[in-house]
Amino acid sequence: MKQWEPHTATTHELVDPGPVAALAKLFDDEAPAPGDGDALPPLWHWVALPRWPVSSELALDGHPARGSFLPPVELPRRMFAGGEVAFHADVRIGETVRRESTVESVTEKSGRSGELVIVVVRTRLFGADGRLAVEERQDLIYREAAEPSVSTARADVAAELHPVGRPLRRTGPWTWDFATDPSLLMRFSAATANAHRIHYDWPYATAVEGYPGLVVHGPLMTLALAEVLRLEQPPGRAVRLTHRNRAPLFCGQAAEVRGEPTADGFDLDLLGPDGPRTSLVAEFGGEPAA
Repeated sequence: MKQWEPHTATTHELVDPGPVAALAKLFDDEAPAPGDGDALPPLWHWVALPRWPVSSELALDGHPARGSFLPPVELPRRMFAGGEVAFHADVRIGETVRRESTVESVTEKSGRSGELVIVVVRTRLFGADGRLAVEERQDLIYREAAEPSVSTARADVAAELHPVGRPLRRTGPWTWDFATDPSLLMRFSAATANAHRIHYDWPYATAVEGYPGLVVHGPLMTLALAEVLRLEQPPGRAVRLTHRNRAPLFCGQAAEVRGEPTADGFDLDLLGPDGPRTSLVAEFGGEPAA
């Protein structure tokens, strides 16, 4: 850590229509599927700009080995903890954008749950015209290894889970069921170039990282909240989204999305069997970006 120095990574990337179409098919809902030239819905740049590392760069957990862009944190368990995204202009499918990313801070902490490291990554996206389109902060948390799970969940039972069909199903005003299965997690991993093994490798997730089963992606839960926001079609435009992952959701667990209006936008929560999993605060204002 003492020898590592943060640096800004600058790339020029195509807003790829392929992963966008894949996410639209994954949600399989009534919202219009974005096509070539359309503006990306909020947070869909996570899918439209996937980063595929070469195979030789992958570490044991499936993520790129640390020590280059990300610091060489030795703690093994990585979690997508949340962040904030500000939208200044549209990012359109098919255009080439400039991405500038840097590690803003690395903070070591010690608490009741043991040692942890918080890594904050800042990213800015500039459109084809050079204008700043998106500013984003992502919070990553690294924790100590856990003991292997003693859950009674069994891989053979999980293997019998049938595809859930549409993951989001409306049950009332601003209330939606959210369902998951292993094929849904695999398809999202593929669309986002996310090779983290906790999302598809049952023996690794349970025996190495100590989870009771496959873990639903933090970005997938957050995107589900953003998709509910799009399906409810509130007036105005989201200018800022603040999201936080509070606890893991495991594949096949029942979950529900609930939303409610606020003075300047909407609050949404994804609730698991015993409490909140992910929250999203949406700030609205102004007209749609040009």
